[in-house]
Amino acid sequence: MKKILSIILAFTMVLGLCAMVGCGDNKDDNKTTGSSSNTSTVSNSEGTATLTTVTPGKLTMATNAYFQPYEYYDGDKIVGIDAEIAEAIAKKLGLELVISDMAFDSIITAVNQGSADLGLAGMTVTPDRLKEVDFSISYAKGVQSIIVKEGSKITSYDDLTADGAKYKIGVQLGTTGDIYASDEFGDRVNSFTTGNEAVNALIGGDVDCVIIDNEPAKAFVANNQGLKILETSYADEDYAACIKKGNTSLKKAIDDAIVGLIADGTIKSIVDKYIK
Repeated sequence: MKKILSIILAFTMVLGLCAMVGCGDNKDDNKTTGSSSNTSTVSNSEGTATLTTVTPGKLTMATNAYFQPYEYYDGDKIVGIDAEIAEAIAKKLGLELVISDMAFDSIITAVNQGSADLGLAGMTVTPDRLKEVDFSISYAKGVQSIIVKEGSKITSYDDLTADGAKYKIGVQLGTTGDIYASDEFGDRVNSFTTGNEAVNALIGGDVDCVIIDNEPAKAFVANNQGLKILETSYADEDYAACIKKGNTSLKKAIDDAIVGLIADGTIKSIVDKYIK
């Protein structure tokens, strides 16, 4: 069954506009962020607001650009759903978007250490991640799917959990597929730096299946003969942007931007461009 990304039209009666935060000088402790004292003054319908960003005038997005169609390389440029949503957010805030590509499990570290303002990478809100970072409101839903070889004895999720099952499972390190599968299947899980590596391990026979987001799964299957996606999904989840804890002005500004982009149809049009 074809699974289509659902856009969350969460019309919360209006989240207000960006919170006004005092613009401290270099001697101020900067309570809204940790290691950076850089500020960007942005305009909105009620005047101006001061946001703390890694680089004044810029919004730096951390991602892992091997997660098509959310983020991937087109030549030397990173494109995709998350890249375009981040660009739209930055435009609303009057900032220039900068995208930094890194390992998926380094994104939260980059945000916490002040080398990125936010992480967008098909990232799911989980209780453990909420202990480390704040999240924006959700802008999309995802589905974790299971990729197998054609003719595999694995025909459904139930085969993975059956008594005596010893199937090896490939995942991308740090993703929710990794988190969920490691918790459920323990040492049967093999983690790889990228989804490509996990799929190559499946093709090579090192693992019996791969658990990964449905949209990248479809791209992997389309690009590799002899693979298929099981019709039974593994997990449903919400995607959001992660932001350093305590940077409340930036979180509110991003929340407001996402609400506006959902309301005016921008996010839906971006998703529709990549997912038919």
